This record gives sequence, C-alpha cells and structure tokens, in this order.
Amino acid sequence: MSQMIKAQAESRTHLTACHDCDLLFHIPHLKKGEQAHCPRCGALVMERKGNSLDYSLALALTSLILFFMANFNVLLRMNVGGRTQEENIISGVNELFVQGYWEIAVLVFIVSILAPLLKILCLFYVLIPLRLNTRFPYAKEVFSFYETLSPWSMTEVYMLGILVALVKLADLATINVGIALYSFAALIPFMAATDASLDDHEIWESLEPTD
Repeated sequence: MSQMIKAQAESRTHLTACHDCDLLFHIPHLKKGEQAHCPRCGALVMERKGNSLDYSLALALTSLILFFMANFNVLLRMNVGGRTQEENIISGVNELFVQGYWEIAVLVFIVSILAPLLKILCLFYVLIPLRLNTRFPYAKEVFSFYETLSPWSMTEVYMLGILVALVKLADLATINVGIALYSFAALIPFMAATDASLDDHEIWESLEPTD
C-alpha cells in the first residue's frame, strides 16, 4: 500500500535539476503564479506563468507582422551625388552574393531572416493547437527545433551592423531611414518578450502523451 501511495505521489511530480548547483529533486505540479526553488541553494528552478499561451501568441503575432514590415519595406534610402538608391534587408544579402561574399551572405540570411521567421512559425505550429486543447503531429520535435534556433536568431547583431553602417555613410551620402528599420528595431524587443513569456515547462508537459 505504501509503495502504491508513493508511486501515485511521484506521478504528480517530476524530477529536475537545479540550474545552479545540479541538485536533483522532485517538483510537484505548480499552479499559475507559483514558483519552485532549489531546496539546497534557493535558486529559482521553475515558475508557472499565468496566461502564458495567450501572451506568447499575441507577441508572436506582433513579431510576425513586424517581420514582414521589416523585410518588405525600404530599409534605407541613400542619395549620393543626386542619385537615389533604396535598400532593404533582402537586397543587402543579394549584394553580398554579387560581391562574392557568399559565405557571409548565407550567414546573414540565416541569422537575420530565416531563423527569426522559422522561430515564429514554429511557435504558431505548437501554441495554436495547444490553445485549442489539441496537438499537431511532431509538435514536440518542432518545439525542440524552436529552442535550437534561439542562438541563430541574431536580429540584434544585424541591427548593430545597420547602425554602424549608418554612422560610416553619414558623411558620404544623405540617408533617409525607411519604415523597415523602425519595424526591425521593434522586432528585437518583441521577439525577446515572446521568449520571456513562454512557459517552457508547461508546454513540454502539454506535449507529453496522455494515457
């Protein structure tokens, strides 16, 4: 009887490791707003966020809108000697290819365009069905891919490169900033907020098969 009670108790908990001291311990099922701290070092190990799915979906939708605004509008408009030239993110990648820097062009395309877009689409694939109390096939693999993409989504690095270019070109040309630059700048905090609003533990628990 005692073994059955213990098994039932452990079925309502799961084993996790402290991020700071590596202590393994069982965490009970947390309610919204509750936190779990390491019993040895006191570090915050898990926090159940309220309305995580709703907030994450809203932020992801905003990020997707900003992403398309940043990629399909004018980034910079330069006037050099009476000649006006408009540039966007895609044209910058294409120019690197034309100049023969194809390795850098591929890297820029991945970290500034492909990885951010895939991250947003992966979130929609996983979160929308969960919000509707269902799951799409391979949702666990898609969410794992989403977490793998995080280090490759470097919109802030690309933004820093744009600002450096603006400073260097300021004395050579008249530069007008397009709506794409403001959209790209807004995309950075919105994607960061999306990541911060996610309750990874809740999502993984929701993706686990139910008996």
